Amino acid sequence: MLYQQTIASPFSLSGIGLHSGEQVSVTVSPAPVNSGRYFIYGEAKIPADTTVVAASQLSTELRQNGTGVRTVEHLLSALFGMGVHNACIELDRPELPILDGSALPWVEAIAKVGIATQVQGDRLIPLPEAVTVSKGDSFVTAIPADTLRFTYGIEYPTQAIGEQWFSWSPAIANFSERFASEIAPARTFTLAAYIDQARSAGLIKGGSLENALVCDAERWINPPLRFADEPCRHKLLDLIGDLSLLGFLPRAHILAYKASHNLHAEFAIALAQKL
Repeated sequence: MLYQQTIASPFSLSGIGLHSGEQVSVTVSPAPVNSGRYFIYGEAKIPADTTVVAASQLSTELRQNGTGVRTVEHLLSALFGMGVHNACIELDRPELPILDGSALPWVEAIAKVGIATQVQGDRLIPLPEAVTVSKGDSFVTAIPADTLRFTYGIEYPTQAIGEQWFSWSPAIANFSERFASEIAPARTFTLAAYIDQARSAGLIKGGSLENALVCDAERWINPPLRFADEPCRHKLLDLIGDLSLLGFLPRAHILAYKASHNLHAEFAIALAQKL
C-alpha cells in the first residue's frame, strides 16, 4: 500500500508563464485517495502521470485528447517533495507560472495550508533491476539500493557553471523538510548566449532576471546564488518533478548526467514499465 496525502485546504498563486509570457492563475485543492495529481484546464482533466507526458523543449508538458498543460515540473516537484500525492490543479491558461524560477513559492504555499494524511503505508517501491536511458553522453539510471539517493551531474561551457555534481540522500522521515530547504529554493538558469535562440523558437517569452539565473561566458549576470551549486540542484528539482509522474519513487540510487526534460520523461516511462 502506498502512503498517500493531500493538502488540508486549497490555495492559489498567479504569475507569468515562462514560455508563453501570459498571466496565469492556479488553484490547488485537496483530492480524494487514489485520485493522484491532475490538472483541470477548460473542459479537460489531465492526469500527472507517464501516460500523457509529451515531448517539450525546456519544460515538461502533459497532453491528452488534444489539450496540454506545460511547465508543470516545479509544482509537481513541490507537491511530491512535500509528500502530496493527491491534488486537483486548476489553471486558466495552459502554462503554469514560473514565479521566481524555483519551487519555493509552491512549497511555502503548501506548508501554509498544511498536509492531510489519507492512507498509511510504504513510501518507496523496491526496484527489481537497474534501469537506464541515454542519449549521446547524457543518461539517467536507477540502481537498486537500500534507501533513496540522487546524484546529478551537469556540464556547461562557461566558467560560471562548468562541471558540477550534487548528491542528495534524504531520510524518508525528513524528506519534506530537507526538500524545502535544500532543493526547492534552487532557481532555473540559462546562458545569455542561448536566449536569442530560445526566443526565436517561440520560447521564454516570460523569462527575465527576476525568474531565472543568467550567466555569460565567465560570470553570473544577476547574482547572488542561493547555493554555490544552484544550477545542479535545480536540475535535481526538475528530475524529482518529472519522476513524480510515476506517483511514487523507487528504492534506488538514481543518477543523471546532462539530462533534459525529455530524457527524464523517457526514464520515468522506462521505470513505470519495470515497477
